[in-house]
Amino acid sequence: MRLWKSKTSRQNIITLASVIIVFTVFFFLNQGRLLSRSLSGQLVPICVYIIMALSLNLTVGILGELSLGHAGFMSIGAFSGVIAVTSLGQFIGSPVLLMIVAILIGGLMAAIFGFLIGIPVLRLRGDYLAIVTLAFGEIIKNVLNCLYITIDSDGLHIAMFSGAKLPGEFIINGPQGATVSQRLSNFGTGFVLVIIVMLIIMNFVHSKEGRAIKAIRDNPIAAESVGLNITSYKMRAFVISAAMAGMAGVLFAMNYSAIEARKFNFNTSISVLVMVVLGGMGSLRGSIVAAIVLTILPELLRGFDNYRMLIYAIVLILVMVLGSNQKYQQFKITMKKKLTAIFRKKEAAKK
Repeated sequence: MRLWKSKTSRQNIITLASVIIVFTVFFFLNQGRLLSRSLSGQLVPICVYIIMALSLNLTVGILGELSLGHAGFMSIGAFSGVIAVTSLGQFIGSPVLLMIVAILIGGLMAAIFGFLIGIPVLRLRGDYLAIVTLAFGEIIKNVLNCLYITIDSDGLHIAMFSGAKLPGEFIINGPQGATVSQRLSNFGTGFVLVIIVMLIIMNFVHSKEGRAIKAIRDNPIAAESVGLNITSYKMRAFVISAAMAGMAGVLFAMNYSAIEARKFNFNTSISVLVMVVLGGMGSLRGSIVAAIVLTILPELLRGFDNYRMLIYAIVLILVMVLGSNQKYQQFKITMKKKLTAIFRKKEAAKK
């Protein structure tokens, strides 16, 4: 009862319950073949982009730092997962266990790169941090386009720029991308990963570290004056965010028979950022709703695909302008009070 009386805990429980209910409905609709083929194929990508939006929200909404290279961590997880599945598939017979191992490896590799990138990046602020993370995403994409990895009885063989002399079968073939040996992703796996990510973020945000990070976001000078190690706390949030993006990358890669590095480009990072901004900075529930809507919308409006980035840019500008507009903020507060009063009157009339 004490847990339910806490406003934050109550909101978290409602968010988790809502996700579980929606999953259950769509799971049975999919099992009964009541969903269209197009929507059924979007179920795993929806889970992927929910995780991406939640993880980026930890950096942008909770930490307060603008990152434009989140797709880079996703690509590291995706290609690491493909290598893990191809290499360990003959030793691990269970598809579920193999998927778990691949997700852990993908998350770990993304976390390592997040730590290495975070050392110089998190000492920067504002536009400088955004530019460096953008450069990181593009560098990773170009490195993957030049990477060649094959496998044979002697193990893995790695080369850069040319894989013509490598023995064995290609796992990663430069710009042609990676070949996925087993498609292990499904809606159930995606749902479980979404719940795990939500629980991690909820616990982290409301922990001692989370409160410290919010203090740093709101006033870094005051936070440093009371002894908080700003770089250390920022690093924790950044590495956790990168690890979750890597896990999402594995889930994404295992849903297809082949993936290419160009899929994880600047546009992907911006798409995820739009989900975070549109859903509300720091709002987990908002990020989930925005990720679902913006994943399904391009498929529904396939004829307008060429204008998608233009629409995203307009949405970002409107959200930023309205977010700093005092009249609009006052209007939101007034409407919220009126709606609350209406609901209270209805409840009183029922009693």
